[in-house]
Order: sequence, then C-alpha cells, then structure tokens
Amino acid sequence: MQRAREDLDSLRVGRKAMGQRNTGMMEKRKSKTKPNGKKPPPEEKKQYLELEYTKIRVVDFDLKELVVLPREIDLNEWLASNTTTFFNLINLQYSTISEFCTGDTCQAMNACNTIYYWYDERGKKTKCTAPQYVDFVMSLCQKLVTDEEIFPTKYGKEFPNSFESLVKKICRYLFHVLAHLYWAHFKETVALELQGHLNTLYAHFIVFVREFNLVDPKETCIMDDLSEVLCTPAPPPAPAPAPSPSSQNHVTER
Repeated sequence: MQRAREDLDSLRVGRKAMGQRNTGMMEKRKSKTKPNGKKPPPEEKKQYLELEYTKIRVVDFDLKELVVLPREIDLNEWLASNTTTFFNLINLQYSTISEFCTGDTCQAMNACNTIYYWYDERGKKTKCTAPQYVDFVMSLCQKLVTDEEIFPTKYGKEFPNSFESLVKKICRYLFHVLAHLYWAHFKETVALELQGHLNTLYAHFIVFVREFNLVDPKETCIMDDLSEVLCTPAPPPAPAPAPSPSSQNHVTER
C-alpha cells in the first residue's frame, strides 16, 4: 500500500512539474496571419511512408509494453500521467518546425484530404490557419492539464466524472497536430534529422490511444497507412553468421 502511494505521489508530482515547465513555451508562441480562403494544395506523394524514413526510430522494442496499465496504478492516474506527457512531447515536437508553419504556408489546418475547423466553447465553427489552430489546441490542453480540479496532483483528491471525456478531447486534438506535422512539415522534420523522434512519438501515441480507446478510429483512419507501418513491432535483427573454422585460426599481423 505504501509503495502504491509513493508511485501515485511520483506520478502527480511529475505531471505538475511538466505542466509548469511547458507554460513558458506556450507564452512564446504567437498566432500568425488569418486564412485567405484558398483551397488546400492537392494531395502529394506521402514521403513519410517511404521505407528509408519509416525504418528510423528512437527505440526498436514493442511500445505496447510502455502503455499497459501497471498493476498497482489507478487507471485515471495512468491516463493523466501519459496524457500530460504526450501533450508536452507533441508541443515540443511542433515547436521544432513552428517557424515553417505560418499563415502563408499553412492557410488551413489540414492533413491528407481533411481540413480541421476549430469549435469554441459556444460551439461556433471557425476556419483558421494551422498555427492558430495549434495555438488553440495547446492553450486548451495547457489549461486542462494544469487545472487541479481536472488533473489533480495532490494525493487523495478525486478525478471528476468528466475526466475520461476530457482526456479523449485532448488526445483527439493532439492527433490533429501529429497528422499535420506529417502531412505539411515532414520535409522540415527530415532536414532537422528529427524523423526518428517523430516516428517514435507518433507510434507510442497511437498504441496508447488504441489501448484505452481514447480516439475514435474514424478520426485516425486518415493516417492508418502510417500507423500500420510504425505500430508493427520491428523484427529482431538477424543473428550474426558463425565464423568459419579457417577464420578462427587466421592470425592477422599489424
């Protein structure tokens, strides 16, 4: 029981610290120009599906091992900890290419043949540029994950009844950001040699939301081709061939 409480305290303290560190990054991001109403560019060849890029990962083990609920951890605590982590990592990943994501280059928040519209608290539908949309997403996520009434960090405080639905909302928006990164900014990501980080982050996120049914498959289906490639555990490396008897007896002079 004492160990479980220590694990719980550790998760909550970690989430609180990550939320505080991320505040500075959020304040630096500025909205870009408004959309001019032009249609999104026609679908191009999906560079991110080419083998030379999909094979690059930061880790090569089964990511499902990272998302399975530990035996002694409460489900809501696990969802809170992982959701906060993904928010920070995806926000950081986007920041690496944010200077290329402007109102001129990304006049709509799109991925594949899908354009995402922002809905405010009153349900008003708004078409905005990609950087504006991402600002809205990250600001909302920051507000939620640092709210003690929704993501409590003090031991003994209960999660609200609406917690799961809010986690689903956050994950849905974070998926939009990941999809846009691949669709509109993969070339810049490759130029920065960060495709391995993006691939690993995306695969980890997809495995997590699938494990706990946090995002409707109809929402993520636009990236199913990539998910199929990245979420399949990489085959183990082939064993090295055994040395021949002649090579074992060979002496090299230097």
